[in-house]
Amino acid sequence: MKFILGEKIEMTQKYATDGSVIPVTKIAAGPCVVTQVKNEKKEGYKAVQVGFGSKKKISKPLKGHLKNLGNFRYLKECHLEPTQELKIGDEITVNVFTPGDIVRVSGNSKGKGFQGVVRRHGFHGHPASHGHKDQARTSGSIGAGGNQHVLKGTRMAGRMGGDSVTVTNLQVVEIDNEKNEIYIKGAVPGARGGLVLIAGPGEMNLELPKAPVKEEVKQELDNKNPEITEEKIEDKQN
Repeated sequence: MKFILGEKIEMTQKYATDGSVIPVTKIAAGPCVVTQVKNEKKEGYKAVQVGFGSKKKISKPLKGHLKNLGNFRYLKECHLEPTQELKIGDEITVNVFTPGDIVRVSGNSKGKGFQGVVRRHGFHGHPASHGHKDQARTSGSIGAGGNQHVLKGTRMAGRMGGDSVTVTNLQVVEIDNEKNEIYIKGAVPGARGGLVLIAGPGEMNLELPKAPVKEEVKQELDNKNPEITEEKIEDKQN
C-alpha cells in the first residue's frame, strides 16, 4: 500500500483529451517524512509514523521524539504490509502515485454545529395543522411508550459533522511533482486547509522521477554518437 498526507486546497477542474471537463480537488500532498517505525516484535504490528506540515514551536518531548527531523504540524500513523520496508528519515512525495491510480481519501467532515433531527437525520417533520402549532420540526415522543425510557442510540438532535469520513474509488487525474500537488477526481471530505490521508494499492516508490532530456541532447542521442556518455548528458543539461 502507498500513502501520503496532504492538505485540501480547493476544488477546480481539468480538461480531458476529448475536451470534456473533469471536476477535481487540488491537494497539497507531502513531502512527508517517516518519524518512527513500528515492528511486530516490539509493538505487535507493522506501521510507520509520518510527519507533514510545519509549525514554529513544538514541545520539548515532541522535539526529542522527532530527533531534528523537523517541526511537523501533523503526525499520523499508517499501517504497512508485511513486504514493505521503510526507515526513519525516508521522504514520501507525490511521485508515489501516478495518474489513473484508484485511491481512497480520509478526512474530517465539515462541522455543522448543533442541529435538529430534520437536518441531522432527515426526519420529515410533523404536519402543519391538527394540533401541531410549534412542533413541525420536533422529533416527537422518544420514550413514553411501553419501554418508558430512552433507548440507547435513539436518533436525536445534537452535534453534526466533524466526523472521520473515508471516500473510496477516487481516481488520480494529474500530479504536479514540482509543486507537490495532486488532483483527484470528485470531492474529498473536509474543509479547505483540512488534513487528508490519500492511500491506495501498490508499491511505495520513493525515487524521484528523472528530469526530461533536453532537445539538443535528444538529437545527439538519435545520431547514436558513441562518444556521448551519461556524464556528458548531465553536463549539457546543467
